[in-house]
Amino acid sequence: MSQVLLEVSGVTLQYKTPRHLVTATYKVDFSVHQADRYVILGPSGCGKSTLLKAVGGFMLPVEGTIRIRGREVETPGPDRMMVFQEFEQLMPWKTVFQNVIFPMKVTRKFPLPEATARANAVIEKVGLTEFRDVYPHMLSGGMKMRVAIARAMALEPDILLMDEPFAALDALTRRAMQQELLSLWDQLRFTVMFVTHSIEEAILIGSRILVLSPHPGRVRAELDTGGINFVDQAEFGAMSKRIHKLLFGEGDARAGAAESVPA
Repeated sequence: MSQVLLEVSGVTLQYKTPRHLVTATYKVDFSVHQADRYVILGPSGCGKSTLLKAVGGFMLPVEGTIRIRGREVETPGPDRMMVFQEFEQLMPWKTVFQNVIFPMKVTRKFPLPEATARANAVIEKVGLTEFRDVYPHMLSGGMKMRVAIARAMALEPDILLMDEPFAALDALTRRAMQQELLSLWDQLRFTVMFVTHSIEEAILIGSRILVLSPHPGRVRAELDTGGINFVDQAEFGAMSKRIHKLLFGEGDARAGAAESVPA
């Protein structure tokens, strides 16, 4: 079995609104392994994004622990890098190379000559060497995603955090971006934790899927997709129906208990 990178144990997350104390997740348990494409799936309001923020170190659990390589997460750090929606976090006044090297300069994790070499190397790995000195507005959406991931991977994070990165895209563009992500993963085999509310996207992107109940988010099941893709129409459809039943079927009355579901 591959190495466990992330352990989430009995995590309950809460946040305050002007009128209420909201419990986002309740006693959630899961682990993410090296090179996992780990997808968190659930309906709106089940605490998916809140859970990702907690893994990123931007909020602390009121109960339970989150550990990266055995170290408890208490603050944000370069071992967990976030990639945001639509990749507009790229600085438009900086070239591809300047965007990629920027966090290494800010964190001073590497001497400048090494940072320069690392930036060039990771740009080559994501297939953008010819676009090294190009500005973001001259890139396609898929290229922007590659730059955003290259910038994150240059710091050698343990895990890449992606919060519904394709949610605002039209269907055709979204499908193309999903394929870009899978292609890049095939090349680099990074570890990614991906949040979505789309069953189809979860099956396509994930090697494993954590299914959460409606608010507050509790673990319904963890599924191994077994490499299912759109070519396997029967298997894809069967997995989709299984997840749909977990989210909306007769199991709703038992939201507190995780179900054991064979892949």
